Amino acid sequence: MATETEEAPRSALPPYPEMILTALKTLNDKNGSNKSAISKFIESKHGELPESHSSLLTAHLARMKEGGELIFLKNNYFIAGPGSPPKRGRGRPPKPKDGSAPDPKPPSSPKPRGRPPKAKDVVAEAVAKATSGMPKSRGRPPKKARDEGGDADAGAAPAKKGRGRPPKVKASEGTEEQ
Repeated sequence: MATETEEAPRSALPPYPEMILTALKTLNDKNGSNKSAISKFIESKHGELPESHSSLLTAHLARMKEGGELIFLKNNYFIAGPGSPPKRGRGRPPKPKDGSAPDPKPPSSPKPRGRPPKAKDVVAEAVAKATSGMPKSRGRPPKKARDEGGDADAGAAPAKKGRGRPPKVKASEGTEEQ
């Protein structure tokens, strides 16, 4: 029985969006009305309100603001008029499309996708074609012979390097005294 008596006053209340719009029209402030002024007006006019009145008011104000029914500016709410700018979403707005501006490139042939093919080497192709019938040798291929040009030391094998860090070179006694 107690729930029926609680529901009766709630059903007598008009919907929150309607109460909010009535409050904004009645207050008719040129700078708009903030949430506390709207809340005080609704409480004075309708008296008994549910305990969750402040959260319901906040939720409905936010919903009406997102829907474009209200404009929120400098912590005040205004009724959106027919001349008000349309509500736009988040992020960067799209570029305007001008029908008068000519396209820089006609979209007749789209750019091919992916990496372009390598330039073909004619000599390598001919060698591959000639050796295609031969069996491939197994194992690692032999080293190529070095060109033995002018210098005698150039043909000699380079000195082998040891593994790890080389030992520190000690300075001679004559350089320490200077």
